[in-house]
Amino acid sequence: MKVMAISKPRGCVEAQLLQAHHKLRAEVFSGRLGWDVNVKDGIEADRFDLLQPSYILAVKDDGKVAGCARLLPARGPTMVLDVFSSPLTGGKLDTHSAMIESSRFCVDTTIEQSRGTGSVHETTLAMFAAIVEWSVANGYHEIVTVTDLRFERILARVGWPLRRLGPPKQIGVTNAVAGTLPADECTFLTLRPAGYRSLISAPISQAA
Repeated sequence: MKVMAISKPRGCVEAQLLQAHHKLRAEVFSGRLGWDVNVKDGIEADRFDLLQPSYILAVKDDGKVAGCARLLPARGPTMVLDVFSSPLTGGKLDTHSAMIESSRFCVDTTIEQSRGTGSVHETTLAMFAAIVEWSVANGYHEIVTVTDLRFERILARVGWPLRRLGPPKQIGVTNAVAGTLPADECTFLTLRPAGYRSLISAPISQAA
């Protein structure tokens, strides 16, 4: 498995990977989690996908997308400010030019289940490391996100604790929490799983 970043797809292969990532999002957010998201023809997409985000993808050796996340500059528009601001104290966020938003993070759960262990799956760790690697490479040192309490516990378990920006709030079927995460070389080295393979261009010497 390898991790990569795609913004504007360069050719058919990257376009197909982005299409597959939208299908994975539909399967996870609508099918498994029951979120109220827009799904059409098996594809989940929203208005933030029109803002030229960068997508982080974990791709298996057979070409299947195993995990994905979407990154947008935190100064907006973003989901945390324009859709999920209720978990923010006062509904406000102190953004800056070195802050990036991560949203639509998901991992193919069929791969996780096939491992049959209670530990955090390698794909999840690889995605975490890739988000940090991309952030450092592009001049960002802080990540903001809205997630659920279960995922917050996963972040704490792997040594990447979320710094809350307010108390949890119920959003639909999810008990959501907003917070920030550091993005630096030390964090990358903490999160990077064994055998990490990256196509992300980064000034972190250990990324290769």
